[in-house]
Amino acid sequence: MTLLRSTRFDTPCRVEIEHSDAFLCAHVVLAGDVAIGPGDRVRVHGAPIRVGFGERCVVDRIATVERAGLAGRLWTQFAGHFAMRELYEVSFSDRTIA
Repeated sequence: MTLLRSTRFDTPCRVEIEHSDAFLCAHVVLAGDVAIGPGDRVRVHGAPIRVGFGERCVVDRIATVERAGLAGRLWTQFAGHFAMRELYEVSFSDRTIA
């Protein structure tokens, strides 16, 4: 890992998307269990995937993983502590809005 320079590599991945009344989610699973750390970026290549309501889609693609340098990794960890503060201001309750 270098101070400012990032490294990048391509890897196969699987994109899983579901759009239903129970779920609206998308997951990317990288081949070889590549670990993603603070500041790292993942870009999935290919055409946009469109999933209609009630459908689930699994597509194999290629992804580019860009590893953050040491400075980027430290900055992301530092800034992440302040971004966490926004989560504390969210309230969850079982009350319904009338």
